[in-house]
Amino acid sequence: MNLDIAALKTIKRPDLLQMYYYLRLTRTLEDRITALYRQGRIVGGVYTSNGMEAISVAYASVLERDDIIAPGEVIAQYLGKRGGPTKGKDGNVHIGDLKRGIIGFVSHLADNLPVATGVALAFRLRGESRVVVTNTGDGGTSRGDFHEAMNFAAVRKLPVVFFCNNNQYAYSTPLSLQMAVRDVVDRARAYGMPGEIVDGNDLAAVYLSAQGAVHRARAGEGPTFIECKTMRMHGHSEHDSAKYVPRKLLEEWKQKDPITKAERLLQELGYADEAHFREVEDRVKKEVEAGVEFAEKSPLPEGPETLEGVFATEDEVTR
Repeated sequence: MNLDIAALKTIKRPDLLQMYYYLRLTRTLEDRITALYRQGRIVGGVYTSNGMEAISVAYASVLERDDIIAPGEVIAQYLGKRGGPTKGKDGNVHIGDLKRGIIGFVSHLADNLPVATGVALAFRLRGESRVVVTNTGDGGTSRGDFHEAMNFAAVRKLPVVFFCNNNQYAYSTPLSLQMAVRDVVDRARAYGMPGEIVDGNDLAAVYLSAQGAVHRARAGEGPTFIECKTMRMHGHSEHDSAKYVPRKLLEEWKQKDPITKAERLLQELGYADEAHFREVEDRVKKEVEAGVEFAEKSPLPEGPETLEGVFATEDEVTR
């Protein structure tokens, strides 16, 4: 997707500035979580989006609801505290909040695509003008549930947008050893679904691509598959040193950092300057530290609480 100045200026200045803020907040929050993990404060895996933050920030910004999960809740989740979304029942990124329209995901990531397709079908049956956005990595597109979801969504013309974070590695398996096609987007054509390749490190490019796909879905024109070319700058998780990735490749992608690209764009458009960037950096650091304080003060769940919400009660089933 090649952007010209006219296309860029369709994105309002406040929207771009807000996306930049969330870009910095995401990076700062995940860096802080990584530090807690290396201090032995977090038990289990830590998975970050370092180098890929522009994708989720951009497509989330296209959706109509503007509420989010706050840093304190995320950190409390990782620390297994009562203040987290799962109230201490999990210490990982499997976070969901249906009141906010966020469905907790499961591993492996392609498992979420049939769920998203089912939700989109529910929207269609209820006559609701709502859209589902779902995401997996390049490796996830080689799983059967990915193909089942894509096929069903295309046949029924469901209001769902499929994103692929093509970060070039399915854990430690490079793209060339997991599929025979050069571009993952080629897989969309098999299902009669429009597909598009976008620079996953370009905040504005992902936003405009997502905007078009969401509009198409809301208009009843069916699903879209968007392949975001990017690079995972950390390992699959923080316990993975990623020694299998050539250092030269990482250095190459370091020059394409999404935060640097966003700052360059904002300066070129005259929307922000270095002083603004420093102000945002200071702001998100304070917010994340406030989140750490909230999480540390949040109590651990009491014994009986660990069973609440795990199984449906008889009243909930019959209601």
